[in-house]
Amino acid sequence: MEKIDQTNKKEISTNKRYFRLFWKLFGAGLAFIVLIFAFANWGIFGAMPSFDELENPASNVATEIISSDGKTLGKFYLENRMPVKYEELPEHLVDALVSTEDERFYSHSGIDAKGTMRAIFTAGSSGGASTISQQLAKNLFHGSSGSSNKLFRVIQKVKEWIIAVKLERQYTKNEIIAYYLNTVDFVSNAYGIRSAANIYFNKEPKNLTVDEAAVLVGMLKAPSRYNPRFNPERAQTRRNVVLAQMEKNGKLNHSQTEKFQNKPLKITYTPETHTKGYATYFREYLRDYMRKWVKENPKKDGSTYDIYRDGLRIYTTIDSRMQEYAEEAVEKHLSNLQKEFFIQQKGNKNAPFIQINQAETKKIIDRAMRNSERWRQMSAQGKEEDEIIKSFSKKTKMAIFTWKGEKDTLMTPLDSIVYYKHFLQSGMMSMDPTTGNVKAWVGGIDYKHFQYDHVAQGARQVGSTFKPFVYATAIDQLGMSPCDYIYDGPFTMPKGRYGILQPWSPKNSANKYYGSVTMKYALAQSLNTVTARLMDRVGPKAVIDLCRDLGVKSDIPASPAIALGAVEITVSDMVAAYSTFANQGVYVKPRFINKITDKNGVVLFESKPETRDVMNKDIAYAIVKLLEGVTEGGSGGRLRYTGGGGAGYHAMTGYPYAFKNPIAGKTGTTQNNSDGWFIGMVPNLVTGVWVGNEDRAAHFKSTVYGQGATMALPIWGIFMKKCYADKSLYVSDEDFERPSNISVLVDCWKRVSNDSVSTGNDKKDSLATPTESVPKEFDF
Repeated sequence: MEKIDQTNKKEISTNKRYFRLFWKLFGAGLAFIVLIFAFANWGIFGAMPSFDELENPASNVATEIISSDGKTLGKFYLENRMPVKYEELPEHLVDALVSTEDERFYSHSGIDAKGTMRAIFTAGSSGGASTISQQLAKNLFHGSSGSSNKLFRVIQKVKEWIIAVKLERQYTKNEIIAYYLNTVDFVSNAYGIRSAANIYFNKEPKNLTVDEAAVLVGMLKAPSRYNPRFNPERAQTRRNVVLAQMEKNGKLNHSQTEKFQNKPLKITYTPETHTKGYATYFREYLRDYMRKWVKENPKKDGSTYDIYRDGLRIYTTIDSRMQEYAEEAVEKHLSNLQKEFFIQQKGNKNAPFIQINQAETKKIIDRAMRNSERWRQMSAQGKEEDEIIKSFSKKTKMAIFTWKGEKDTLMTPLDSIVYYKHFLQSGMMSMDPTTGNVKAWVGGIDYKHFQYDHVAQGARQVGSTFKPFVYATAIDQLGMSPCDYIYDGPFTMPKGRYGILQPWSPKNSANKYYGSVTMKYALAQSLNTVTARLMDRVGPKAVIDLCRDLGVKSDIPASPAIALGAVEITVSDMVAAYSTFANQGVYVKPRFINKITDKNGVVLFESKPETRDVMNKDIAYAIVKLLEGVTEGGSGGRLRYTGGGGAGYHAMTGYPYAFKNPIAGKTGTTQNNSDGWFIGMVPNLVTGVWVGNEDRAAHFKSTVYGQGATMALPIWGIFMKKCYADKSLYVSDEDFERPSNISVLVDCWKRVSNDSVSTGNDKKDSLATPTESVPKEFDF
């Protein structure tokens, strides 16, 4: 018995030791775990987010460019991410997310104990084991480690746990869902749910259907593997799993699940890039503006805003509807006119260049070669000039621009340079003359292939569109009116007059002259000798001074020849100058930004119209009446055409427009048909269009095709027809506002009546003063 008691005592003592050892080990393990969490929280294993960082987590948020009618025109970004609020998410998208990624989301405080323990003991991945809050913590603050070290991954999981709990304390469940969906990378340059919805379905998140939402939620498991663009079968299978999870969690009934699962997978892939979409040239101009703006407008702490990361919102004056119509008008007309240009170049050894020899052609091509991206890159690589030049003669695969879409071909870089020199380019800007708000901006025909902006960057000779500035100076300085008569006949300005070195003898089209004509008739028919006579009376300095007041920034030589448009001006400056006439003599600087806010909606900048008085409203209205004559029976008269002429005629002139409302405008054509212009005005919209080739040596052979009335005016006509058809735009078709008690005679029929001259245009402004009619086809 004694031995048994002693044995029992020994066993009890041993058990007590094991028991104490167990609790010591348990305590040590518990302390170790507590220390792990404490060390992680203290930042021993790497920095943990502060309260401020939890409140304002850092992420790359794109700057959004927003039209005046609330549409997104484009973005500046490193990651194409545009956050949305929970209220902008459809309920079925949230249901799909919670049902698939975290069924107990609304009942835990950031940690799903079962999933977390599995992850710790198996060193499992975060996918499936992590809660939405943990995944958000990983996305926001430390990302995926990619490490095979189990201890490191456990520590990472602990950090996620701590951050997830803090996030749950900091944010509501709804905010966490929105934050999470905003951080996810859906590949294909789609960061966040809004970009994903736009890129894969061309929709805002709120408009996603149940099956579309299931596709995007299904991608969360492995975005590349379940990408609906590259792996449609896998994406559809995964979508159906998500729909089944929604049924399991009571968010769909069985019939709904079957209906959505049986639907074919359909996406509308709409990639978002800097070179695609609407207003590409404007967006690039805006990017350059913003680079300067952020330097001049730092944050409160003195640091500089980053337009690619800080999520600024730029509210522009561009109207997305007008922008769309403008781009469509350019494409519709130039794709048609380009065919004729190619036809006319057949058999031309120096195509597309006219009236120059092979040596001059070689100089143009050589200059283009040296300015090319290929030359720049090879030169940066240290290649010798001979090697670079030889590379331009080796055929290579390339995607070239055509009006029917990009075409893959095999071509030498040298041939591609010549090919691209054939293309007619265009610059077009539309502006409200009363506010300065720029409504549409088309800088070229395709930004990916032609990145030179012909609205603000490129100045071209303006031809006869300059003549209204001479007329305005004459009316102001000489007290003339549109109804005054002036002699149209051969004219020579003598040597030495205004410093000219040789006698200057401008001629009218086809050397035709019409004797005594009204100023209105002279401008409508763009008679050169009349404009030269007016210049002789007022002098180039007075005209240049007016141009400066009208906002023209180009160098203008103090030469009488500027009267006929021998000066290079940008489309934007010409539109602003003409807008002054439509705005009763008040110049308004073009304005393309309404306001800029930060990502939280705090206004950082708000623009105001910049105006100045240039001329009294009587003179401005007189110029408007002169310009109305151009579209009533002058070089812009085809805007009134109602039809006829056949298909070939329509290909040349555009389409029957049949406008009946008052339109003031002016065509312009430069020497050799290198530049075609039309600037048209209605009371609340002024639009300027330029068309020409990149090089002035490339142009149409004949004025029939090369004049502004053929190259540029049809674009204006197509654009305005679309604008008038869209009643939501409220583009005016009324008369220009007439000043009360106007001091300048603008109703020429009154003078005709007083002079007892019959014109056959009773009670109307007469253009047919001469007995011989003037052909409308010509405009110089």
